[in-house]
Amino acid sequence: MPRERRRRLRAQPLIHLVPNIFTVLSLCAGLTSIRYALDHRYELAVILIILAGVLDGLDGRSARLLKITSKLGAELDSLADFLSFGVAPAILVYLWSLNQVKTVGWALALLFATCCALRLARFNTELEEPDQPAWKSRFFTGMPAPAAAGCAIIPLLMAFALQADWPQAWALNAAFMVCVALLMVSRIPTFSIKTVLVRVKPEWILPTLIFVGLFVAALSSAPWHTLLAVGVLYLASLPLGWWSAYRLRHRHDRTGADQPATARNGSRIVSLGGPRSAERTSSADRS
Repeated sequence: MPRERRRRLRAQPLIHLVPNIFTVLSLCAGLTSIRYALDHRYELAVILIILAGVLDGLDGRSARLLKITSKLGAELDSLADFLSFGVAPAILVYLWSLNQVKTVGWALALLFATCCALRLARFNTELEEPDQPAWKSRFFTGMPAPAAAGCAIIPLLMAFALQADWPQAWALNAAFMVCVALLMVSRIPTFSIKTVLVRVKPEWILPTLIFVGLFVAALSSAPWHTLLAVGVLYLASLPLGWWSAYRLRHRHDRTGADQPATARNGSRIVSLGGPRSAERTSSADRS
């Protein structure tokens, strides 16, 4: 029997670890959010979930810029997403509101986390079907996990922004949890923000920079109101996303001129730290 050769790990430049570093930081932010929720420091818990979403976007973007591939990165990203956007928001909302009806509230928290896990698992299986129409790369299938986490904590943002107690009502939070959980596992197409923002036309460069400046100013002066407005605008975009996908699908079925969405190879399986749920659908696409 020939002696098996040991496969030695070659030294890698430190910059090649940047996508994984972002993923680990996202995981740590989600886990720390749970710690602050247990301490009833809910504002910090919310901030850390939002920070996890930002880091989750940076890991895929850095992976595509560096053109790094890794199976480890894909698996690590899915695990970090489940913790930061499935478990952490569920526990946060339960401790803040749903524990008023302990049995039902915990069941809803389990439902949210389970739907998040199912969404991530479904996306990983869909990566094995690369021959999809190109128009599909512009949309996520269902609500992406980071967006779902942000929508689940909208009642907390309302309470912080309005300085009111009524958003803490368990019925309101239960409705948000159920609706968002079902949207995650649904087949409803939603806009892929990273596909929309991947290129900016020359005439839109200056308005984009002005908008970014205004957004940062609003975020620094009224953070909870700004984040709440972002969440409400995202929810308002869901019907528009469905309608846009319907029109593109109808056009494709009528003309048959669309090409396979080979850009799906830009997924995290091909780009370390890259997109994870339908979020990772194209090379000119998400995160």
